[in-house]
This record gives sequence, C-alpha cells and structure tokens, in this order.
Amino acid sequence: MRIAIAQMNTTVGDFRGNEAKILEAYQRGLAEGVDLVITPELAVTGYPPRDLLLKPQFIEENLASLARITKEVRETGLIVGYVERRNDPMGRPIRNAAALLHQGAQITSRSKMLLPTYDVFDEDRYFEPALENTPIQFKGRALGLTICEDAWNDPEFWFHRRYSKDPIEPLLSSPCDILINIAASPWHLGKLDCRSSMLKALIRGRNAHLVYCNLVGGNDDLVFDGTSLAFGKDGSLLCRAKSFSEDFQIVDLDSSQTVAPVHSSDEERIYQALVLGIRDYLNKCGFRSAVIGLSGGIDSAVTAVLARAALGKESVRGVAMPSQYSSQGSLDDAAQLAVNLGIQYDVIGIEPAFETMKQSLAGAFRDTQEDITEENIQARLRGVLLMALSNKFGSLLLTTGNKSELAVGYCTLYGDMCGGLAAISDVPKTMVFRLARWINRNQEIIPTSTIEKSPSAELRPGQKDQDSLPDYETLDAILNAYVVELKSPKEIIAEGLPADAVKQVVTLIERNEYKRRQAAPGLKVTSKAFGVGRRIPIAQRLSTWLRTGCTLGNERPCSLLKTEGHKQSQSVWCAGGLCRSTRPKTFSSGKLDFSRE
Repeated sequence: MRIAIAQMNTTVGDFRGNEAKILEAYQRGLAEGVDLVITPELAVTGYPPRDLLLKPQFIEENLASLARITKEVRETGLIVGYVERRNDPMGRPIRNAAALLHQGAQITSRSKMLLPTYDVFDEDRYFEPALENTPIQFKGRALGLTICEDAWNDPEFWFHRRYSKDPIEPLLSSPCDILINIAASPWHLGKLDCRSSMLKALIRGRNAHLVYCNLVGGNDDLVFDGTSLAFGKDGSLLCRAKSFSEDFQIVDLDSSQTVAPVHSSDEERIYQALVLGIRDYLNKCGFRSAVIGLSGGIDSAVTAVLARAALGKESVRGVAMPSQYSSQGSLDDAAQLAVNLGIQYDVIGIEPAFETMKQSLAGAFRDTQEDITEENIQARLRGVLLMALSNKFGSLLLTTGNKSELAVGYCTLYGDMCGGLAAISDVPKTMVFRLARWINRNQEIIPTSTIEKSPSAELRPGQKDQDSLPDYETLDAILNAYVVELKSPKEIIAEGLPADAVKQVVTLIERNEYKRRQAAPGLKVTSKAFGVGRRIPIAQRLSTWLRTGCTLGNERPCSLLKTEGHKQSQSVWCAGGLCRSTRPKTFSSGKLDFSRE
C-alpha cells in the first residue's frame, strides 16, 4: 500500500483555509496514485481549538467543512481529523475523531480514547472519550486508526503510565496490518527522540507497519514540529518528514527502501522552533512586522536574529533607548547588530523623559533616596516608547526576557515585560548564550562583545546581573530541578547545589507568579514552560512560607536540615519540601529583595 503523509500547518478556526490545504494535499495524492492520504489530528478545525469547542457554531462549521471535503474524495482514500458530534444526551456532546473518506462518502470514523489532561492539554474538558477501537478494512488491508495520545501508553515503554488502558494492544492483537496515528504533538527539547523511540516500540514484534502524521506550525504558545514517521514491520525507518516545515511524503509500505535518521543539535532545533513560532504567531494574528528594543545585550540580540529569520529584514525594527546609565559599548553593539541583520534601526533616548518624571515626582518622593523605583521608571519609559511604535505602525512588540529572568522576577511589569509575544521566555539564560554562539557558528552576526560581556540591565551605574543573582549556570540548574523536575529544595540541596542559592531562587520563583501571570504569551520549547502548562495560584500559602513561617497542621516549625553559615532557626525545610520557620534576611549571593518590579 502507498500512503501519502500530508504534514500541514493549520490555523485554529480557519475552516476554509484548512479545507484548502487538505484538498490540495489530497489532489496531489490522487495525482500520484496513492491508496490513502492522511492528515493530522483535528486538521479541519486546527489545534488546539480550546474553548472554541464550546461554541455550537464552531462545531457546525467544522462538520460543514468535512462534508465539502468528503464530496471531493475519489478512488484514493483520505483520513482527516475533525470534531464529531454525539447524539447521546449523557456525557460530553463531542469527540475528537478521525474520518475515513472514500468515493464521496464517509466510510467510518474512529474517536480518541485517551484524552490528555496535563501540562498544556485539557481535552477532557471538551471531549467524550471513545470506549473501544477496532481495525478498519480498506483496500484489502486492516488499518488500526488512532489519534495522538492513544499511542502514548505502551506498558512496555513507559515506566509510569497515565492511563489504565492501552488502546493499541487490542488493535495489534487483532489482525492489523497498518497502525496509523494522526497527531497534534507539540514539540519541546528532547521530544523527537522520545517520540521516535516510543512509536518504534509500539510495533516491535507485532508484524505491523506504523504510519504517523503530525501537525506542524505554531499556534499561540505551542510549536508543532511535524517530523512525521513511517516504520516497517521490522522497525526500520521507511520515511521521515521534515521538522518545523510543511511536507508531503509518500511511503510505499511494500518497499524495502529505508531512510537514515536525521541528527541535529539542541541549539538548531530550538532555533527552528522559535523561528516557526514567531512567524506563525504574527501571521496568524494578522501582523506583518515586529519591533524590538535593542539594548546591546544578548537576549535582545538573539530575539532580533530570530525575528529577522522569521519575518525578513524589511519587517523588523530595532530600537535603542539609551539613558545616562547606558554604556557606549552597548550602543555600539546594538547598532552593529542592526547593520549585520540589515534591519531598520532607531535611537530614541529616554534621559529627557526620565528627568521630567523625576521632577514630576519630586514632591511626592521628598526625603527619600533613589532606589529600585527609579530603575523601574526607566524600564517603563522604554515600554511606553516601544508600545507607541507598535501602535503607530501596527507592528507586534516582541519582549526579550528569558526564562531565567521570568522565573525569578528579574523583569519590570509594564516595562520590559510590555509586548505581544515573549519569544524566548522559555529559553534559560545559559541556552541563550548557546544559541548566540550557534548563530555565530559560521560568521559573526551577534557582536562577540555582546556574548562576552557580563549581563546587565544598565539601570544604575556599574550594575551587573550577578550583583543580585547567582551565576546563571547555578540559577538554571535550580530552575530546572524545581520547576521542571518538581524536586523539593531539600532534594536540590542534597544534589550539591549551594543551599543559599537554592533558597534564594526558590523564594523568588514562588513570589513572582503574579508577574508571570501578566506576561505576554511565550513559545514553549522546554518540557515545562511558564504559562498554560504550569497553573500555580497567586494567592496561596506555599508562596508565603519564607515570609511568615509555616506549620503543617498542629506541628511545630520543623528543622530537618541545617545549612552551613546559617543558624538552625533561620532556614530549614520539612520533609514535605516547602516548610520554613523564618525568612533569612540575606544570602551570600546578595540581598534577597533585589528583584526589579
């Protein structure tokens, strides 16, 4: 059997646009004489539709689109993902489904059995799960048609399983020649290798082929990589579609021809994902250009490179906004970057506006010293200028903060957090440096001095990030352990990370949820991003354990861990991971109350 994998980039709610993509791919497969064309999960509606699924009109338009597609199908079959309406008054009214179309009719459909409700997924909110799945007879072959998560619960592959049932087992235990999985599987670092190994394991020793068709493109905070695959009965790789790009691949399951795996670096994959995410976010939201504040620092430099790759040099504007604290080196670096990228570059100083603001506040601020307030005023003035350019020219403002800064609140509300898309907000600072060096692998695009100098917000004389933060290698290790791996502070310290730094970083992560809730949407590239996949309450007692101390029930404050340089009564965690008796006033890496608001 010859199957065409139509790896496409759909847009949520664009029924006519998605329909045109589906039919274009189908006509191509028809012309090539393939037996079957397969498209990704919910190709008709786009993924993820989220609460649009609660709108009756959305469901109706989805069904009308499916009906129009069905009329165009001839001898070549077509598998297409759509939303199926149920007639049963019990349970949810819709299902996540895949239809098999042939000769102008819908032959049958299969619905998703496992509905993911973790991290960025919330499908159980909308869909009713199917209770069974059986093979489909088509052109002399038995097809096992499944949808995304149904393939992610193999008891032989996963140490920990989320579901009690495995939809694949009964399918492959029946006569099943070809296992087909249509998916909308978002990408994050490490996902490609895991997914490939998992799919290959599904058919090991099963005497069945596997064809996997994945969505590609950016939709809001998610980036889908595509990388559709086909495996032979012996586990050999028969086909591998492009990553981070639309593709159309024909695989002959009766052929012995194989392809070699593709290997790329973490930096290259993150770069490709972010470029795709930026391009699709702007295009699907109706923007044609971007504006970026260029500080001469590494974060804004990497963001500008990504934007230029995504949109073209004519569609990116860089703006330097120096104050009296800006170094000439930073201004030179920003100007050189703009030249290297060929983008528009403007210099708009904030010093006059800053002095005017200070004069306006002089009466209210009398008998006080300049402090973090004046630093924040500078950041907010820059936000005002960038938003003015965004409004005037219809450009989307890209914020430039990284994950490390967002984690600990080292950013200014209504200042450098202003913008419509936080392009690198899921990229830790250490990876930002790696990305910059990868970008410069063949020639200097980002000035070398930008990469080599110490990071600084330049909001006061001689300011450096490490005046207030642990070094970024340490900070990012703690961030990964606490946010991604969900380890307790006690466990993190036991792994050898400095106790003072752990306490400082964990404290700041917990107390800055209110900032992250007001941040622009960011592109997810790690397994746990700040955003819809991490839902932490703002008003909650775990965030106050350092400020007020805590007890568990009627227990007294616990003291299971002593730390070098601190008295036992100052800072200790309970076995549950987050219990402190009193808040320490300072840490060896600097004062606790450093964060820019």
